[in-house]
Amino acid sequence: MWFLYLGILLWVFKWLAIEPVAAWSWWWLMSPFAMAAAWWWLADISGYTRRKATQQEAVVRRTKLNRNRQKLGLPPLKD
Repeated sequence: MWFLYLGILLWVFKWLAIEPVAAWSWWWLMSPFAMAAAWWWLADISGYTRRKATQQEAVVRRTKLNRNRQKLGLPPLKD
């Protein structure tokens, strides 16, 4: 995501003609977008994205379970 933010920032600097970015080639300004696409591709291929989503789902599931156990007067589950 940082590559995307960097690319947008550089593009805005080029558009507003802020030096020294205004003098840079468009290839340098578009490279963060290519790096972001490569990162997302690698994250999907390696399973990193799915692992993070699964971990987040587990946290949400555990939170809901403990909240419902507390409403029933039961102690929360330990991690």
